[in-house]
Amino acid sequence: MQNSTAYGNIFINVFVTSLMTSFLIVQLVVVVIFLYINCLMIFTFLKKEAFRTDTRYILFAQTLFTDSALIVLTNLAVLGVHFQVSINFVVCIFFSNIMSLLTVVSPLTLVAMCLERYVAICMPLRHADISTPRTRKVGLLTTWLIGTPIPLITVLSAFILIPPRFLVGDVVCSVDVLFVEDWQNLSRATLFQLYFVAMFGIILFTYIKIMQAAKMASSDKQSTHKGLRTVILHAFQLLLSLLQFLCPYVEKMVMEFDILLFINLRYINFLLFILSPRCLSPLIYGLRDEKFSVVLRNYAFFGHYTFVSNLTSVSELLN
Repeated sequence: MQNSTAYGNIFINVFVTSLMTSFLIVQLVVVVIFLYINCLMIFTFLKKEAFRTDTRYILFAQTLFTDSALIVLTNLAVLGVHFQVSINFVVCIFFSNIMSLLTVVSPLTLVAMCLERYVAICMPLRHADISTPRTRKVGLLTTWLIGTPIPLITVLSAFILIPPRFLVGDVVCSVDVLFVEDWQNLSRATLFQLYFVAMFGIILFTYIKIMQAAKMASSDKQSTHKGLRTVILHAFQLLLSLLQFLCPYVEKMVMEFDILLFINLRYINFLLFILSPRCLSPLIYGLRDEKFSVVLRNYAFFGHYTFVSNLTSVSELLN
């Protein structure tokens, strides 16, 4: 009886290890592909002055930067947990809070992009006056400042509640090790949900206003409807980001019943609700934008990409 139990435990451990390895391979393949696309898009943005001076492309570039940084850090964290790699506790606090900051700044930038489209479509005559270099700097700084409360509270509570002897030691890094008291996790989750409810409300407002403008538009309906579709896609992207904060509650309940199901669910949640929203930005904005797509493909094919289009600005962009 004991031998059969031991054999069953060994079989489960081997199966779990094989399953996690398969998930990691899929995860790394997805990460490498989208990091390459994001880096190529950032390079495209930096190479063209027309993009560097346009508010919509500046916001898009910030989204690419924050998403790429978050993808790299979250994957390093997952690999560290999988291979049980220990790092200094203070370093873990630093990286965990950088991830928390990026988790908020990324969707905040999506909201700013929706507001920019709202101004461009619903207030076209005031767009040039509102979208100035000064307001761009203020807007970018504001997105980062709004994202600071959660990591700031996490850092302060960690240094207050965690004994100093643990801070000088090493730990397998995850955000869970920073939470000594239940109220820390609860307050963090509550703040995240308040953020995303407010963001979703703003996106809903821009959607309604752009939809009203689309109904009243007598000219340039194609641009208006395209802006409307972009806002809808951003809302879907934000919804995926919001769902990741419900995942820990579901995972906790599942873990009490079936450990294998818990492992499967946790990796699926990671792929669907953490990786996927960050991989959608290039598809939603970069590849759908005609001007940006032309220049991107030109660089992707090392300057040998030929594009037949009626756009008068394409030839200017490629020069």
